[in-house]
This record gives sequence, C-alpha cells and structure tokens, in this order.
Amino acid sequence: MQHQQTTFQLDSQNYHSTEANIHYMSVSQFKSAMECEARMIAELKGEFTRPPSTALMVGSYLHAALESEQAFSDFFEKNRDSIINSRGGIYKDYEKANDMIETVKSDKFCMFALEGEKEVIFTGELFGAHWKIKVDNINHQRGFFSDLKSTQELGKRYWSDKYSTWVSFVQAYDYVLQMYIYREIIYQNTGRYYEPYIVAVTKESPPDKAVLHFDHSRFDFEREYVQQMLPSIIEAKQGRKAPHRCNKCEYCRATKVLKGTFEIEYLLD
Repeated sequence: MQHQQTTFQLDSQNYHSTEANIHYMSVSQFKSAMECEARMIAELKGEFTRPPSTALMVGSYLHAALESEQAFSDFFEKNRDSIINSRGGIYKDYEKANDMIETVKSDKFCMFALEGEKEVIFTGELFGAHWKIKVDNINHQRGFFSDLKSTQELGKRYWSDKYSTWVSFVQAYDYVLQMYIYREIIYQNTGRYYEPYIVAVTKESPPDKAVLHFDHSRFDFEREYVQQMLPSIIEAKQGRKAPHRCNKCEYCRATKVLKGTFEIEYLLD
C-alpha cells in the first residue's frame, strides 16, 4: 500500500474514500491505528469492515441537524429505516438525540459557538505525512473553530493509559489530539492560529451542555505523542513493516492463529 506522492484533490464526495484514506492521514485513522494498526490496515485494504455503530449514527444525526436543514433532511431520508421504527415513531436513541439537539439550539451561547462555515476541508503536512481534516464549524471572522461532541455526563471520569491518570471524556476520546491537529493544519492554510472550542451536550435527561476551551499547553503533549507514534503507522501504510496487532479487537479475534500455549498469568495482560 505505497503512499502516493501525487496531488489528490479532496472534496466532500471523495473525502471518506479508500483512495483518500490511503493518500492522507486523518485523526480518525491515527486514533484507529493507536487501537490496532492491523485492523486499520485491513480496513484500508478492504479486508475488514466494522459493523455500523448506533452511537456513530446518532452522532452523525446530531451533526447533520446542526449543520443545516438540508443536511439533516438528506441524512434523515438516507437513513430513514434506521431512524423510524415499525410503528412509525423514531427509535429511543434518536428521541434522546432530538432532546440534545433542542438543548443546543435553544442556548444562544452554544449557537454562537457554532456560528460559521460548515464541513470545511483542509489538507497539510505534519511529521512527514499528508493530513486531511474536515472541520465541523470554522469562523474566519472571529478566528475560531468548533466541534459538537456528545457524551454521557460532563463530569464522568475515564482511566487513560495514554495519560496514566483519570481524565475527562475530552482526553479519553482524544479530542485534545484532534484539536491540536486541526489547529496546526488550519494554521498552514490561513497563517493564523484559530481558537478551538468543543460544544458538548450530554445524553442525560434532560441533557446537560457546555462550551469548552483549551489551555494551549495541552497541545505540547499531543504534538510529542503524534510525532512519536506516527512513524510506525506510516511504515505500516507503506508496507515496510507488519502492522502491530492488539490481539483484543474484533479484527484480531477473527484472524487469530494459535501457535502455542501461554501461562494463565498472562490472561490479564
């Protein structure tokens, strides 16, 4: 899977294509490789496809609703069978999503933080790799970009091996890393460092909400982390090394080949 150096013109139609994913690194691809390089490479080659996730579908539903009426209408029609149940109502996950949408839309400050141009594509280069990003919302006049995120509870704690401590959902799901990458690529395209914000809404009833900003010192750790981890991913994408297997994910379980035994102590590794 040799990385192509020729210019690949991205647009909204081909952004998620296999060709685009082979040519470019993305935050989602990087995060996937951190979970399991072997699964990420298998997905790029078309050898493995993860089943659709209700959580991802609901997330897309939320984003479409706050992007534009047309985007929401298009998403609803395309995914009607997943949203509408046999009785003509909508499934509970989407009922909850509607509450979350209303929570954001009824808050002037949340909507202020989401004012701007939607789904904007940028490309750039970081640490020897070509990157692509699609920014949920960017406001060139005010110099900020923002992303809508849903979570269970604003204050819920998660254990992170990456940070070796308990963290918030923002760190647990690598949103700090995402904002670092986006900020750098936007700078390469505009010559200006934009301020990143997260508009967070919870799945509680009623939903909670917050607009979150970042201390810039957090990006230092993410820069070092990406710089350290990226070479292995690039080598795996270029076929110069066998991708690392996590031996825990669905792909590794499906392709596991036993070659011997191990002592029961290692079951908990």
